[in-house]
Amino acid sequence: MGYFSYLYYYNWSYLVFMLPLIILTLIVQGVMKSTFNKYGSIRNSRNLTGAQAAERVLMSRGVTGVRIERVSGQYTDHFDPRTNVIRLSDTVYDNPSIAAVGVACHEAGHAVQHAEGYLPNKIRSAILPVANIGSKLSWILIILGLATSMFQPLLYVGIILFSASVLFTLATLPVEFNASSRALKCIKETGMLSDSEYPGAKKTLQAAAMTYVASAAVSVAQLLRLILIAQNRNR
Repeated sequence: MGYFSYLYYYNWSYLVFMLPLIILTLIVQGVMKSTFNKYGSIRNSRNLTGAQAAERVLMSRGVTGVRIERVSGQYTDHFDPRTNVIRLSDTVYDNPSIAAVGVACHEAGHAVQHAEGYLPNKIRSAILPVANIGSKLSWILIILGLATSMFQPLLYVGIILFSASVLFTLATLPVEFNASSRALKCIKETGMLSDSEYPGAKKTLQAAAMTYVASAAVSVAQLLRLILIAQNRNR
């Protein structure tokens, strides 16, 4: 195995920065899936599907012009601000479960953020173009910069571009937490779920939120690791 492979994959920084967080991410994802499966199999007493719950959030907040569509797959739920469409997965769209209501209301919360011009959402959107470029080019430049001293300046350019991706990941956190907060508030205000069912929706959204926290932690750790490697190359 060459020097670069040894430096990048087996030096101590991988064990210190990355491995524990990767394990934590796998645990968090497992908890999220387990929580969704648990409350995704419990029918809510109002018999509301995910699509109907999302509609109620939009109506209660006076948001119009948003379509609600089905998208294939699991955990593929999202709001697309470019087309003003809430897309709910097969396990949420017409599922009258506690988890489906929570997830659908969360995505509707993103639509409300967009309609109201929620500032952190605007900041996140402003970072997105640079983050997209960073995610596509950063690792190519980093690998070239690490491969030979001739291209070492590219290493620093790659780290700067990667920093944009990390910044986007961090900017996502308040947006996601706020969408969940809006969803839970609306669920409680409109009585979409009973008092005994509400905690299930809350646990589902909390478990999902932790996946974003874990992802952000991995990104920050990776950035710190790259900075350390770059500093070591200069010594």
